[in-house]
Amino acid sequence: MGETDFHIAVIFYLRQALRHFFLHAEKVYVAANMFFYYEEGNPSAVTAPDTFAVKGVGKHDRRVYKLWEETVAPCVTFEITSLSSKVEDLGTKKGLYEMLGVREYFLFDPLGEYLEPRLQGFEREGRFFRPMTLPAEGVLRSRELGLILRPEGPMLRLVDANTGLPLPTLDEAMGHAQESARRAQQEALRADAAEAEAARLRTEIEKLRGQSR
Repeated sequence: MGETDFHIAVIFYLRQALRHFFLHAEKVYVAANMFFYYEEGNPSAVTAPDTFAVKGVGKHDRRVYKLWEETVAPCVTFEITSLSSKVEDLGTKKGLYEMLGVREYFLFDPLGEYLEPRLQGFEREGRFFRPMTLPAEGVLRSRELGLILRPEGPMLRLVDANTGLPLPTLDEAMGHAQESARRAQQEALRADAAEAEAARLRTEIEKLRGQSR
């Protein structure tokens, strides 16, 4: 089924931001909209989470995720939901993730089509999910990821729970990189100018010394 620009933007951001956040973690894998096969020999036993994270497996890219080969279920799954996927996201997928041992399951409705509140989470308690309590400010905390989930208009923003800083979008990251490069270039120009001025002063001093002899 096709996705709106709003849904794609959230999915793309979650994948990119989580991959960057766990860049130096050797055993954390993040994927989006990938076929996830969970029963060997049964090709119909498949789902495709909008975004998911797995702890304890290599971070190399894959064509598909086969649970019986990896032996580890996702610790967190995200579904960027809509009215057309309501039954699946709140029913079939929720039950499946619960059965597979997923620790946390988050639903986000970027357009506010049906889900109230638009961000909802479930965490494992024994064999089953229980709803997370949503504070008045409308944010949720993922203990598995060490991140805060905060709706911002149609976007679901991830915030580092330790620093309080939001994980940047790709556009924001590129802007930060360009700004850093611009500042580095300015510093280099200032350093060159300072060195040139120092050289000029040394020359002037040598001339004055020669004249005084």
